[in-house]
Amino acid sequence: MPQVTRWFLRMALVYLLISLLVGVLVVVPDVMAPVPPLVAALAPVYFHAFMVGWVTQMIFGVAFWMFPKASREQPRGNERLVRWSFWLLNVGLALRVVAEPLNSVRPGGVWGWLLVPSALFQWAAALAFAGNIWGRVKGKMAL
Repeated sequence: MPQVTRWFLRMALVYLLISLLVGVLVVVPDVMAPVPPLVAALAPVYFHAFMVGWVTQMIFGVAFWMFPKASREQPRGNERLVRWSFWLLNVGLALRVVAEPLNSVRPGGVWGWLLVPSALFQWAAALAFAGNIWGRVKGKMAL
């Protein structure tokens, strides 16, 4: 298993645990009151930690590992590009996890502006990953 696949899979597991913990915190207001406003603003964090942190990273890691080989020289394509994808995705997601609830509690400050690079980093990560994996999606020749 390639090293970058292990990175993606381990971070996916970390974000699974984070998202489930945040999911518990999100339902606390339904059970106990009052809760701090920051806890009430965690719903988007739950969604992003689960869908981007857990699901997307699991898909990226397994796809990079299991898709057909690109060539003999570079069987998995440009591994450096996929490393960039890993770091961009995780930095963007970490920014989102911090900035989203803080922006909800204190709108109009720096927290809202941190959501912009967060989204751009995640978008760039997806472009880098798709750019690397695109050539490995091949059809079979008809006889």
